[in-house]
Amino acid sequence: MKPHATALSVNLNKVALVRNTRHLGIPSVTRAATLCLQAGASGITVHPRPDARHIRASDVEELAHLMQAWPDREFNIEGNPFHNLMDCVGHLVARKLPVHQVTFVPDGEGQFTSDHGWNFPQDAQRLRPLIAQCRAWGLRVSLFMDAEPGAMAAARAVGADRVELYTEPYAAAWGTAQQAAQLERFAQAARAALDAGLGVNAGHDLNLDNLAAFARQVPGLNEVSIGHALIGDALERGYAAAVEAYLRCLRP
Repeated sequence: MKPHATALSVNLNKVALVRNTRHLGIPSVTRAATLCLQAGASGITVHPRPDARHIRASDVEELAHLMQAWPDREFNIEGNPFHNLMDCVGHLVARKLPVHQVTFVPDGEGQFTSDHGWNFPQDAQRLRPLIAQCRAWGLRVSLFMDAEPGAMAAARAVGADRVELYTEPYAAAWGTAQQAAQLERFAQAARAALDAGLGVNAGHDLNLDNLAAFARQVPGLNEVSIGHALIGDALERGYAAAVEAYLRCLRP
């Protein structure tokens, strides 16, 4: 089998979080994006929340303008489609600004971080029209999902193109007796997604310690979205060196 290349999308939320502690505009989110793209990142991810505690609506538009200069890279916007996500994405589409993938995440408005995936069949009917709207805009739709093989066909049935596997359980098991079992669980979920006709993304708490094993064992992995750990590493290494280190983990 030909080795499968996995794309790295850098989530810039934590850059914005630091910037928002002052009113000086530093560190710059767009500068961070530029440095990550120059270092070889395949794309940029942002997760604007209604309280704008990190990424703001203005950041999303500025990044979309920036991405016009990188036509071979992707802009992924994630969030809850029942909060501010659809308005945010629709604003870019109306202005013909680039956005390539929308990732639906079922987080609460004040939630600390994303910590679970969508449930089926409970969420199916309310997700279906929103997925259809995004696809009518010409966008790829990914659903944030727990690694449950039995749910993958249902995700495809509501119109999703991909799933993003929520990897915190794998990361939490790293270095414990449960590591191998969790890795196999995610591999099974990925196989089920592929069998259902879905692409496979993954993200949450992936880092330089646990990423390479995940990328080797999980079949058909299209993309990983990494923010917290990568930005933390960038504080010590710099953006370029951090991105290059993560890319090495993803090489077949």
